[in-house]
Amino acid sequence: MEAEAQVSQLEQALLRQAETLAREHLHNAESARLRIANETAERLKLLEEREILSAKAEAERLVRRHTQAAETRLAGELDRMRWALTEATLAQVRVAFQALVRDDARYLAVLEDWLAAAARALPEGDLVVEARAEDQPLLRPVWDELCRRAAPGRSVALQVLEQASEGGLRVCTADGRARLDQTFEARSARLAEELARVAMERLFASAPDLGTLVYG
Repeated sequence: MEAEAQVSQLEQALLRQAETLAREHLHNAESARLRIANETAERLKLLEEREILSAKAEAERLVRRHTQAAETRLAGELDRMRWALTEATLAQVRVAFQALVRDDARYLAVLEDWLAAAARALPEGDLVVEARAEDQPLLRPVWDELCRRAAPGRSVALQVLEQASEGGLRVCTADGRARLDQTFEARSARLAEELARVAMERLFASAPDLGTLVYG
């Protein structure tokens, strides 16, 4: 009987030990499961965040590319619009100047103003003025008086302008070292940026008087 009791006690002790080991294994397994689940969740979270960041970065790149492309197209369109409006404005200026050339009194007054401006800008000394062959009959009868008013104290020779021009004058010093081109074409070129600005302002119906550009 005593032996049976000892065996029974041993069995119970082994059973309790087995139960304890089982509980420990279950606890460890649950802890491992939770750890793996947490690590997996963290990895998934990091992966998701990286995917989101990557998607955002790609979306931003796409937006930048589309924005830059749109800006480039818009800039090109604005340049074409500016060019077209500038050309239209120049055409209007040319028409206005052609009308001016046909009005002898007004044209002579403008030529005198342009000669006076050139005389003030160029170094002291004798001057040579080139004007269109078509303008010679208009200028020669009044040339001396016009020069006395526009360039007092200076000798001013009148010659024929060889290049084609809508009108105006080309003024240089007698030694040829300095020159101011006051032809319509040269003045238009110098005023190109201003004409472009006026053309853009005309788009918004707020352009200044074009006459100040031609005759000023």
